[in-house]
Amino acid sequence: MRAFLLLGLLLSFNAEAQNYPGRAITFIVPWTPGGTTDISMRAIAAVAEKHLGGRIVIENKPGVSGILGAQALAQGAKADGYTIAQMPITVFRLPHMMKTAFDPMSDFTWIIHLTGYTFGVVVRSDSQWKTWGDLVAYAKANPGKVTYATPGNGTSLHITMETLAQREGIQWVQVPFKGYAEGAAALMGGHVDVHSDSTGWAEQVNGGRLRLLNTWGPQRTKRWPAVPTLKDLGYPIVSNSPYGIAGPKGMDPAVTKALHDAFKKALDDPEYQKMLEKFDQDAFYLNSADYAAFARKTYEEEREVVKRLGLKM
Repeated sequence: MRAFLLLGLLLSFNAEAQNYPGRAITFIVPWTPGGTTDISMRAIAAVAEKHLGGRIVIENKPGVSGILGAQALAQGAKADGYTIAQMPITVFRLPHMMKTAFDPMSDFTWIIHLTGYTFGVVVRSDSQWKTWGDLVAYAKANPGKVTYATPGNGTSLHITMETLAQREGIQWVQVPFKGYAEGAAALMGGHVDVHSDSTGWAEQVNGGRLRLLNTWGPQRTKRWPAVPTLKDLGYPIVSNSPYGIAGPKGMDPAVTKALHDAFKKALDDPEYQKMLEKFDQDAFYLNSADYAAFARKTYEEEREVVKRLGLKM
């Protein structure tokens, strides 16, 4: 009798996988609406829908430095492929800084790795700091007086700014927000001095309302070739916070493949490539198996970063 029950469950499971997707898929974006990641994920989901043959609904869960999507996957989401999430690098970092409701090494099915960000530091155009050197010199002379916005504790923006402070022997004060939009508003409103984030600031930089002091990629950007990278400024640092998409652990391999294939086609689609170009992002594709290996490697690397900086939440 038990054998027949197991066979029935297996046949039912396989039939559901073959008919996937039979309803809308919830795609959790763990950032505020209107930010770079939200816009980009909505764009790739819209293209992936065409290849998947099913609707993808974005659900924003901002807060706690981008780990609420991972938390939702680990806490009750069924492994049926109808709940997936964008997985920022903080998923690998924050478990070394605080107690989390998930284990990145055992709680997820890694679907596809997509891309990374172009990060940079901006100030208002009326700021006294014309260059990165000006900002560093002021911070050295005025410990604890410079405030900078980030999208949260433990994010790559926070980690890199503190790494730079450590290298320069300076102290400044992080002000964490739930996402880009809140940090940008704080900068424009004069509530913080500096904003460290991805290229959501592009329009205001191009419009002359903000000044871009540096970018954090391996080479200078196409749109702002006169702006130095951290490497140009003498720091051996590249910070781009790569990310991908995952689901709960135990997903059917056929469902995982269906999602992977749809998002891979979307990643390669000229329509989405225009979106990557708009935000100065480069594709960083990894298939499911390679993404799982990347996750293991990144988890160990982030352990060392957190230890070096002595970070705790």
